[in-house]
Amino acid sequence: MIEMLQSPFMQRALIAALLVGITAPAVGIYLVQRRQALMGDGIGHVAMTGVGLGFLMSANPIWMATLVSVLGAVLMELIRTYGRTRGDIALAMLFYGGMAGGVLLIELSDSGSTANLTSYLFGSLSTVSDGDVTAIVLLAAFVVAVSLGLRRQLFAVSQDEEFARVTGLPVRALNLLIAVTAAVTVSVAMRVVGLLLVSALMVVPVAAAQQLARSFKATYALAVGIGVVVALTGTTTSYFQDVPPGATIVMLAIGVFVLLTALAAPLARRRARALEADSGGGADCTAPMPGSRRPNDDVKV
Repeated sequence: MIEMLQSPFMQRALIAALLVGITAPAVGIYLVQRRQALMGDGIGHVAMTGVGLGFLMSANPIWMATLVSVLGAVLMELIRTYGRTRGDIALAMLFYGGMAGGVLLIELSDSGSTANLTSYLFGSLSTVSDGDVTAIVLLAAFVVAVSLGLRRQLFAVSQDEEFARVTGLPVRALNLLIAVTAAVTVSVAMRVVGLLLVSALMVVPVAAAQQLARSFKATYALAVGIGVVVALTGTTTSYFQDVPPGATIVMLAIGVFVLLTALAAPLARRRARALEADSGGGADCTAPMPGSRRPNDDVKV
């Protein structure tokens, strides 16, 4: 363990993993609430074009991926809003075109190779540079500031757009902000988890946290905690066992989800029995059903 912490590339990898563990669930909770769990996967495909441009122009691929993925995320949101009839076809073309364009540009660049492509698709510890860490820190700071500072407004838009619009919130601007923040998160996570797996780290910790948490605030905190634990554990396991970091992190997250799902059912039954006992053994129409939440639980932010 001491040897690992003394290694410069592992120091960079652990910092990146920590920030990925924080930012991915912090944005993913809004995507899950909006039923857009696969949006991160689509942005990851588009970000490949940015990576390819970075290699072709000899620029930092993270910054180029951020630029292209932000543009792609904004386009996705506009298609979602206005593309009522042919929107799914337009999104499919955007996703597949982004991936194909990235592969083509990487191969055309002087520094492009299959190894470079694989490291961005599935993550790689040894390729995280000092410049990557700087970019990841700055981008992660933006994501955390948005997801925490505007959590009430973002939650309101994610929960019910019509209600948010009636209350005077700038719904269109907030929707675009969620899309942009998701795009930035993909760029933060791609060096550790990889573009093809980043969506899982945005969604699975949130889904796991929802098995136990009974409010938005608790779900947010627990999801971020799970994200940090699996990201750091997966990165450490990758170092000692020589396995892909992205796949290891995602499998650990799925394992946590399965464990918490198994624990949630008996806890819900115990809670229901306790509520029934408090009501004197009679039926309590306000008590949640096993495995469910009270209507107001999800609006506690």
